[in-house]
Amino acid sequence: MPMPVEHPHASAEALALDIAARLQSALVARGQALLRVSGGRSPVALFEQLRTQPLDWARVAVQLVDERLLPDGHAERNETLLRAHLLQGPASAARLLPLDEVHAAQAALTADVTVLGMGEDGHTASLFPDAPGVAEALRPDAAPGLVALTPTQAPHPRLSLNLAALLNSRHTVLSIAGPAKWAVYQRALEHTRKAPAGAHDTLLPIALVLGHASAPVAVWHAD
Repeated sequence: MPMPVEHPHASAEALALDIAARLQSALVARGQALLRVSGGRSPVALFEQLRTQPLDWARVAVQLVDERLLPDGHAERNETLLRAHLLQGPASAARLLPLDEVHAAQAALTADVTVLGMGEDGHTASLFPDAPGVAEALRPDAAPGLVALTPTQAPHPRLSLNLAALLNSRHTVLSIAGPAKWAVYQRALEHTRKAPAGAHDTLLPIALVLGHASAPVAVWHAD
């Protein structure tokens, strides 16, 4: 397992600059870039910093890693939040790949940067440890794709990229804040160190991201 690269005392501005630099490198190398992001309220400050970066946003595609199955425009849809806080100003030129319209080929695309969050139960995207069917979604050897899940401890049915799709990224960021989530991250890291090679334990989904990533995950931790 490549050891994560930790960025303590992180700021949204510093993370936005790092992501923008990586997207710019992708634009230079391949002429286009794919950014995958988590929803929820946690990344709002990051989105508002990232949208100001001087990128050729028309050549950047943005894809959510998960979505709540709610009507278009609903306040609790991740797409609604993304449009309000990231796809504004210069970044409004970016191409959004709505998750509920993604075909298998798009779910299998390699992202240039994937920004993940994490809950205090260790979930990431909508891969909740209590959701029926999550074990299949967390198989690292599955084909990258999209899964429908209904968590028992969180509202609304969800669509989520599976673990294999989340891992299909040139650079992965885990963005967390506060001591409680730092403790969960440390527990997940310890879990990956102790787990046998190839172990598949769904109790801490984020541990599977850390344990199966092909390159070091960048962990940005805000106080």
